[in-house]
This record gives sequence, C-alpha cells and structure tokens, in this order.
Amino acid sequence: VQLQASGGGLVQAGGSLRLSCAASGSFPSNAVMGWSRQAPGQERELVARITSGGSTFYADSVDDRFTISRNNAKNTVYLQIDNLKPEDTAVYYCRLWPRLGGDHNYRGQGTLVTVSS
Repeated sequence: VQLQASGGGLVQAGGSLRLSCAASGSFPSNAVMGWSRQAPGQERELVARITSGGSTFYADSVDDRFTISRNNAKNTVYLQIDNLKPEDTAVYYCRLWPRLGGDHNYRGQGTLVTVSS
C-alpha cells in the first residue's frame, strides 16, 4: 500500500488548507483512512479517521476546524483545516487501516503544514 499526501505548505494564521492523500496498492474497499500529525518536539498523534461508509472519528485534541472526508472511488482521503492556528504546525501523515478495529496500519511520508502568526 502506498499513500501519497499533498496539500501542505506555509499559510498565515486564519487561513485554510485542504490536505489530500491518495492510496494505491492492494487493500480492502472498506479500509479505514485517516490522518495523524507530529508537531515539533511532540509525539505523533491521531487526528481523525473515516470509514468507507463515512463514519468519522476525531481526536479530542482537534476541534471543529478540522473536517475529514473521503472519495471511495478515488481511494482518496481529505483533511480540511480552517482558521489555522500556529499550534496546527506539524507534519501530517496519511494513514490506512485495512481492517476496521485493527491496529495494523500503513503510513505515508507526510506533508508539512506550517502556520505563521
């Protein structure tokens, strides 16, 4: 499984970004997709997950500025981040769990989001 993330960059506080991640390779159509992030000097943390049916889960550490969505036909997951804040600065990684409820997952190389104040 390969996960190619894009959409990161340098943005001013208050701006928005839409991260995209396209999955390729062999995996079940009902795989769960999502995003995690790692801020400078901090441990990696889950941001959000979404099932193929559209059910979503958000970590307690993110608020309603974050919206996860996916296009099953394109095997692509998105993360919309609005009203960006400097504390959102992190490398955002795309994730794919082949089995709902399973721990095994794949991780992409990440896309850097830098928010300037």
